[in-house]
Amino acid sequence: MGISHIFCIRLFKFMMSSPLNSKTITYQQLAKVIDHSLLRPELTEADVIAGCELAARYHLASVCVKPADVALAASVLKGSDVAVGTVIGFPHGSSTTATKVFEAREALDNGAVELDMVVNIGALRSGRLNTVGNEIRAVVEVAHAAGALVKVILENAYLTDEQKIAGCKVVEEAGADFVKTSTGFAPSGATLADVKLMRANVSPRVQVKCAHGVRTLHALLEMIDAGVTRSGATATAAILDEFAQTHPE
Repeated sequence: MGISHIFCIRLFKFMMSSPLNSKTITYQQLAKVIDHSLLRPELTEADVIAGCELAARYHLASVCVKPADVALAASVLKGSDVAVGTVIGFPHGSSTTATKVFEAREALDNGAVELDMVVNIGALRSGRLNTVGNEIRAVVEVAHAAGALVKVILENAYLTDEQKIAGCKVVEEAGADFVKTSTGFAPSGATLADVKLMRANVSPRVQVKCAHGVRTLHALLEMIDAGVTRSGATATAAILDEFAQTHPE
């Protein structure tokens, strides 16, 4: 278990007992809310390395890279306090359960300690909650055996509020650690209304992650006040630099 993995688990436990808010959050806490997203299909190896170096420089919570880039990210971030995350069943959630479990195992073997998995969106929309729950549970079992976190992406752009609530309940029952709004590859992303709805429909044990469209400091702080403890971001440096300038310690 590397230093980034140990830090990730300790921070996760801390956040469960210490809710964040925009008025008291520190620079260090804000940095540890951000999962720096490196998921665009056109990113080169140099782009991934630069993104990992940025994450280490700003002491972020994690990078979220494509499965093919996990080993590279783990190598670049070895010895840092930044966790390596990746995606499972991305971006549409349409892989079979066996494929998602295989992806999870391979990602963990390659150095990932956080898995952002996409639910079977069609199954959730069809009301096949047992199917959705069993699939999440299968990935959670593999991840938790390795001490890794699982964040389940509902892809809210395609769901009604009732389906979002049902998805939240299934995520918690299946033992996942986070429920997440979006992949970043759907027509729309995180909204305050969705974050508040999700926060209200899981217990304090389950954390909420937003993604897609949180591009400014103001937007991120609003999401934190709504109950988010992690956020995907690509405008990471701009967000943290603005916080440092406007919130001198």
